[in-house]
Amino acid sequence: MKFKELAKYFERLENTTKRLEMFQILSEAFKNSSVEEIRPVVYFLQEMLLPPFYGVQIGMADKMTLKAISKAFFVSEEELNSKYKEKGDLGEIAFELNKKEDSELEVVQVYSELMKIAKTSGEGSNLLKINMLANLLNKSSKLESKYIVRFTQGRLRLGVGESTIMEALSVAKLGNREGKEKIERAFNLVSDLGMVAEELYKSGLEGVNKITLMPMNPVRPALAERLPSAEEIISRLGKCAVDEKFDGFRSQVHKDGDNVKIFSRNLEDITHFMVDVVEEVKKLPYKRIVFDSEALAYDENTDTLYPFQITIQRKRKHNVEEVASKLPLRLFVFDILLLEDQILIDKPYSERRKILESVFGEEGKIQRSRILITDNPSELQKFFDEVVTNGLEGIVAKNLNAPYSAGARNFNWIKLKRSYKSQLEDTIDVVILGYFFGKGARTELGIGALLVGVYNEDKDVFETIAKVGSGFTEDEFKQLRKLLDEIKVDNKPARVESLISPDVWVYPKYVISVKADEITKSPTHTCGAENGVGYALRFPRAVGFIRSDKSVDDVNTTKEIVEMYNNQKKVKLENVDV
Repeated sequence: MKFKELAKYFERLENTTKRLEMFQILSEAFKNSSVEEIRPVVYFLQEMLLPPFYGVQIGMADKMTLKAISKAFFVSEEELNSKYKEKGDLGEIAFELNKKEDSELEVVQVYSELMKIAKTSGEGSNLLKINMLANLLNKSSKLESKYIVRFTQGRLRLGVGESTIMEALSVAKLGNREGKEKIERAFNLVSDLGMVAEELYKSGLEGVNKITLMPMNPVRPALAERLPSAEEIISRLGKCAVDEKFDGFRSQVHKDGDNVKIFSRNLEDITHFMVDVVEEVKKLPYKRIVFDSEALAYDENTDTLYPFQITIQRKRKHNVEEVASKLPLRLFVFDILLLEDQILIDKPYSERRKILESVFGEEGKIQRSRILITDNPSELQKFFDEVVTNGLEGIVAKNLNAPYSAGARNFNWIKLKRSYKSQLEDTIDVVILGYFFGKGARTELGIGALLVGVYNEDKDVFETIAKVGSGFTEDEFKQLRKLLDEIKVDNKPARVESLISPDVWVYPKYVISVKADEITKSPTHTCGAENGVGYALRFPRAVGFIRSDKSVDDVNTTKEIVEMYNNQKKVKLENVDV
């Protein structure tokens, strides 16, 4: 496929807000992609060169991209800066400056050249990157240069969800949507949709079915639903394992020989700032092992675990060893997915736990979490009270017979967190969809409130649930304005359903946590809307700043909000005197 054809698909995607039309465009693009092309095509649509855990990024700031445009089209940097301030879109500027209507660039060629730019490093690499991008732009047509520049800046913003990509792949290759479930299963195991798509094109569903857990490819993490009480957990699960819930950062550890990698909840490679943990993992007497854990910083003198706000200080690029000595980490292992040549992911939790207990002890820098197995609500509540008293976040109850549900949030795992008299005493994670200008005292801050939403899994869209105007400091509002203006878009993003139009729409990228008094029915918000009435948060306020440890895939879902609303009603009824 010529890259100009892919650019035309990008343009069509950019100009639609209809999911069905987006799906049809993707299906058409995939039908016209060869085996060699499908992997880079999928990556382009995901707006990445490779999945995050590979650690490959284009590495070009706006100034470098501007210099490349200047070289490619023989325009002064001063003139470009002026145009950039006016338009705010270097892609549009490249489109205007480029006079070529056609080119012979191939999709694989463009992808390969962008990869070369990303992998260029060392002394003088910035100048090399600029020259390489200028050369690519010089060979491109108007439309191609627009999307090459936007991709380089990380601002392609096509608004295509992974769920829609998988569905379109199934239709393009199999003629129906029935293959999506198996494509998704494979993706959840290796976290590389380009790899899965390539296998689908090479070997069909038979090849996809053979894809399994691979050391050094992170498994998409299993996630927990929530319920408000010990009684409801036992009512749903019966006899279950009750695991400690830690307030740290999720760490999926992979060991293959001497090679050790650790991945975050967002599947980023975080090995570089966990050097002390890596050394401990290397001591394990196993050649191959993959396990799921939570990392917490602790005080070596008192053996006290630190809260998340302290632990997150370990997440840095510089002075890693110095910070590691001041804030050592302890890993609490709560699941095991592979041991030597035995893949455990599909085994019931009870079997996985037995194997985990044979590998990890109750002490040391890597230790197993403590569990209780019970079918008694009183025992569960007592265990919950104990772990909260010890400073932990709460518990996760687990179905003893369930496999590890990679990439899924379901009731095989159910969390109960501290202060759960009602569901809304817990925070809700939401994605920022836009903002409203400040008024009165907030005029100078630039932002008065945020429009936020949750994720509808069935429709693969973000639905609005609240305006958030409190909880941030003045400095944080100013930081928000700067961050959000970098991702602002002219029109409502394709994956957003909203009856409200903020002053500025933004690309769904940043997650915040909020608290609210309760969930109410609302004709204004689209979350779970039926017959024109959805759900909204009453008196929402932000808790902390942007959640750098979470992606938009981690926000609460519409189903969860509906479930929380129903549980909230139950709590209210239980508190009524009869």
